[in-house]
Amino acid sequence: MKAIAYNIKPFEKEFLAIANHKKHEITLISNNLTTDTAIFAEGKTAAIITVDDEVSADVMEKLATAGIKYIVTRSSETNHINKAAAAQFGIKLANIPLTSPQHIQSGDDELQEISNQTIRCLDLWQLNKCVGKACVCAKGCRAVIEDEVKETV
Repeated sequence: MKAIAYNIKPFEKEFLAIANHKKHEITLISNNLTTDTAIFAEGKTAAIITVDDEVSADVMEKLATAGIKYIVTRSSETNHINKAAAAQFGIKLANIPLTSPQHIQSGDDELQEISNQTIRCLDLWQLNKCVGKACVCAKGCRAVIEDEVKETV
């Protein structure tokens, strides 16, 4: 999958590279996602963002026009994403659910876990699968999956 990662700090590059194992073609840029930088997503399928990237309806429209079908935010927060606009443009959303403190030994461990979960989302989307607990779509494909499970029980 071709992806673009916005707002990447120099120290984050190695963690993403380790998690990715050269599976996905990821363009890393240090710029925040804005209406002006959304053009860099041209030809990409996924965008990786941070909580510092405000994804308004205007930004979402530009991303959709550029070809983005998936957005993963490298945080548990999603208030910076216009979910209704994502649904309108058919863009699926994911976040990085909070990680159990028992699994995190250091700041480096946390950064690696965030990168691992980010790449896991890309892996699942590439297989046309829902990202499970990381799903934060406005229409909630996670909710659909949970409802299907309840109906079969």
